[in-house]
Amino acid sequence: MPLKTTAADMVSTARARIREVETKDAIAMVDDPDVVIVDIRDIRERQRSGYIPGSVHAPRGMIEFWVDPDSPYFKEVFGQADKTYLFHCASGWRSALTVATLQDMGFDAAHLREGFSTWETQGGPVEKSDV
Repeated sequence: MPLKTTAADMVSTARARIREVETKDAIAMVDDPDVVIVDIRDIRERQRSGYIPGSVHAPRGMIEFWVDPDSPYFKEVFGQADKTYLFHCASGWRSALTVATLQDMGFDAAHLREGFSTWETQGGPVEKSDV
């Protein structure tokens, strides 16, 4: 049975209404204390591929609850009104959907357009997990 909307259509719709950051621009933001880089990939992806130094790991399945101050799962890292939040996944699909949802909630954020897939090849720093 065909779907009413494909995942690709959902990503395209999200991208049309959110702020996207190019990899080279995101690399320049790594050491900016006013930027919080949020990695929504699965923990196994982070362990396998590494991660952006200083990034916050927030699994996609919990992000709406972690940013909501009224949720029992709220995380203080998301309560900093003076910060710029940049979300990423592996290819930019999950983070586009996530940022669109957060925008609907009233949470201001952007996402890394191509995700982590081009991060290292464009010179972005990567930390590897010992686990």
